[in-house]
Amino acid sequence: MTQPISRRAALGAGAALAGLAMPGILRAQPAAVKLGILQPLTGALAQDGDLGRIGAEAAAAAINKAGGIQALGGAKLELVVADARSNPEAAVQEVEKLQAEGVSAIVGGFASPICLAASQAAARYNLPYIVDVGVSDQIMQRGLTNTFRFAPGFGQVTGTALQNLAKLNEGAGKPCKTVVLVHEDGLFGSGLAKLMQTELPKHGFEVLETIAHPTPARDMSNVALRIRSLRPDLVIPSSYYGEFVLLARTMRQQRIRPKGIYAVLNGAASNFRFVKEFPDAALNVMDCNHWHDPKNAEALALKKSVEESGKFWAYNIPLNYSCVKLVADAIQRAGSADRAKVTESLAASEFAGHIMPYGPTKFVQGQNQGARPVNTQVQGEDIKVIFPEEVADAKPVFPVQG
Repeated sequence: MTQPISRRAALGAGAALAGLAMPGILRAQPAAVKLGILQPLTGALAQDGDLGRIGAEAAAAAINKAGGIQALGGAKLELVVADARSNPEAAVQEVEKLQAEGVSAIVGGFASPICLAASQAAARYNLPYIVDVGVSDQIMQRGLTNTFRFAPGFGQVTGTALQNLAKLNEGAGKPCKTVVLVHEDGLFGSGLAKLMQTELPKHGFEVLETIAHPTPARDMSNVALRIRSLRPDLVIPSSYYGEFVLLARTMRQQRIRPKGIYAVLNGAASNFRFVKEFPDAALNVMDCNHWHDPKNAEALALKKSVEESGKFWAYNIPLNYSCVKLVADAIQRAGSADRAKVTESLAASEFAGHIMPYGPTKFVQGQNQGARPVNTQVQGEDIKVIFPEEVADAKPVFPVQG
C-alpha cells in the first residue's frame, strides 16, 4: 500500500530539489578580504584624510559591484578604516589594530611622517603597506620590502617641476629671475625646500630667501610682509591646505602680485575647495603635483560622482582609488589574500587599470617607476592640466602679473 507523504517530507524534498536546481544559492559566500585604510580623519589633516577615504571607498564599491575578487570565488573587499589622527604615534597604534583585525594590506597615510612611521610598524608583521601620497623619499630609502609607493616622491616631482618651470619661463621670454620659497617646516616641506635651493640656481633662478612656517599656522601675515619686502618674480610654496589658503588670501588682500605663484606639491593649489571658496586668491596659481588623467573616462565619471555627492575633488581621491584597485589586482593575480603572496604580487605588478596619468606600474625597490606628476593651473573656476602636453587640457597662462 502506498504510504501517504507528509507535508514536512514534501517540503523537505522540494527544498532539496531547489537546492539542486540553484546550487549558487546554497554555496557558501567566500570570506571577505580585509584591507586596512589608514587616513588622518581627525586633527589638522582631517580634510585630506577624508578625501583619501572617499577614494578608497569608491574603489571598493566598484570592485565589489563588478563581482569582487574573482580568483577567490568573488570574495568581497571589506575596508577596515583607521584614524591616524594626524600624527605618527597614533598611526602606529592604528597599524597594531589593523594587524589584529587580520587585514591583508594597508593603503594610505597621506602625510610623510605618518607614512614613514606606519610603514615601519607594518614591516614588523610583513604587512604590505601602500603609500598613497607621502612624498618624502626617506620613506622609500629604508629597504623595506613591505612598502610600496604608487605615486612619485618629491625628488621626482621637484625635478619635473624645475624642468617645466624652466620651459615655461623660456617660452615667455624669461620674465622671472628671482624666487622666494615658502614651505611647511616638517619632513615633506623642509626636504623639498632644501632640494629646490640647490637646483633652482642651475636653471637660472636666484633664491632670495627661504621662509619656513609651522603646520598648523593661524596667521601668515609676517610671511606675506616678508614676500612684499623682497619683491620676487616668483613665489614657490610647498604647504598643506590651510596654510597655503591663508597665504594666498593674505597676499591677495595686501596686493602682493608676483609674476607667478608656482606651487610644488601644494595642499590647496590642486584642490577644488580652494578654487570654489576663494576664486580670486586661487586664480592662475600653478602647481606641480598629483592629479588624475583628465582624458580618462573612469576618472571623469568618478569626479562627476564625487561632485554630485556634494564633495570637493582633489588628488587624494583618484590616488587612493587607484591604490585600492592596485591591491585588489595584486590579490587577484596572487590568487590569495596571504600577506607574503600579496607582497610578492605587488612587487611584480604591471597594473595599468588606474586613473592617473601614469604608465603601467613597475616597482623598483618599492617605488613605482611608471608614476609621474603633472602641472596644473587654476583657470577661471577650473583646474586644468598644462604639462605634460600629451595629457594637457589647457595652455599655461604665464606670466600673470608684473
